[in-house]
Amino acid sequence: MRVLMIGAGGVGDAAAKIAVERDFFDVFVVADYDVERAQRTVSAVQERRPGERRFHAVGVDASDAENVAAMIRLTGATHVLNAVDPRFVMPVFDGCLAAGANYLDMAMSLSNRHPDKPFAMTHVKLGDEQFAKAHDWEQAGKLALVGIGVEPGLSDVFARYAQDNLFSEIDELGTRDGANLAYFGPDGSEAFAPGFSMWTIIEECLNPPVVWEKERAEKGGSLEAGFFTLPPFSEPEVFDFPEGIGSVECVQVEHEEVLLMPRWLDAKRVTFKYGLGEQMISILKALNALRLDSTDPITIKGVQVAPRDIVAAVLPDPATIGPQLTGKTCAGVHVTGTGKDGRPRSTYLYHVADNEVTMREYGAQCIVWQTAINPIVALELLANGTWAGSGVLGPEAFQAEPFLELLAAPQPEGYGSAWGIEEK
Repeated sequence: MRVLMIGAGGVGDAAAKIAVERDFFDVFVVADYDVERAQRTVSAVQERRPGERRFHAVGVDASDAENVAAMIRLTGATHVLNAVDPRFVMPVFDGCLAAGANYLDMAMSLSNRHPDKPFAMTHVKLGDEQFAKAHDWEQAGKLALVGIGVEPGLSDVFARYAQDNLFSEIDELGTRDGANLAYFGPDGSEAFAPGFSMWTIIEECLNPPVVWEKERAEKGGSLEAGFFTLPPFSEPEVFDFPEGIGSVECVQVEHEEVLLMPRWLDAKRVTFKYGLGEQMISILKALNALRLDSTDPITIKGVQVAPRDIVAAVLPDPATIGPQLTGKTCAGVHVTGTGKDGRPRSTYLYHVADNEVTMREYGAQCIVWQTAINPIVALELLANGTWAGSGVLGPEAFQAEPFLELLAAPQPEGYGSAWGIEEK
């Protein structure tokens, strides 16, 4: 396996630091628009493993499918890991297909809200552009494994595990994400900083959240008929997260799990709720009111710039906030329904990352590290043939047990990252 990773930001840097400890690949090329950033990642992984020669840094323009394809051919990459933000999903995705490489991402192609009824009906959904090309990938005999970060990704693996092993009938697959993280500024006082790309936070949190219901799908005669939208921050609920994180208010947010799980799993309802917190919700509402969430360029003193890009640029880089961050983050799926024994069951399958641990062991803050570990596990399963397929597939399309076993197994056989099950 020859891996080309596009993007050396927080997630990409963490992914490379995790990958360098594994031996399933022959070459790992780190590509970024900023070649110096890619080289810093390569230097960091070489320090982690003296004598390491498999990693190389190159420059690439992720907005240009032809440039991506050319880099795939130049490096001989068999698998491309897309570690840039969702704006660049389609150029990287198309470049892979053109060059004949397999593809993995952690976020899917962007949505476009309904022009007349944005808070009731879907229009272009997350991943629609990619699924529209599934036949082309099947014909090419190549795999596009989409949404294989933590959320989407590990949460989808948990959902598949729950269906296969814990439940005979599922009422709801409810992805729930929460944390007790705190960021402290240079003066030592608590301040605001996004845990991952602010551009992406604005995109997914201010877009109409999508819900899927089986009853609607059956009445409408298709899987697509089951999707509908709600206003942002709908249906707040207080969810109790494990390992000391505690109770966090979670709200509906647009996310890929809802678009992925119904394609392969049998549930009556699929939702995603995120523990944003009062401060984040207030900030997002203010950005929206001031139109600072817009991606349409405006002219300021002769320079064209999108307001959202300004917001993202003035905030701390998520890749650098680890030393000033404390606490834990939790990702998982709350499954309700009927257990294998025929009795009602309510179970939360989860994974917790502690910032103190990820900083100490990988020099990566916990949110980006938790996202980064999962595509590396998936690449290893693809390399050894445990997972295989063609077309555009989500994590739910594959058996969950090998993934979860490899994730939790002690190092060096596995990745030494435990996951848990909590009955509720």
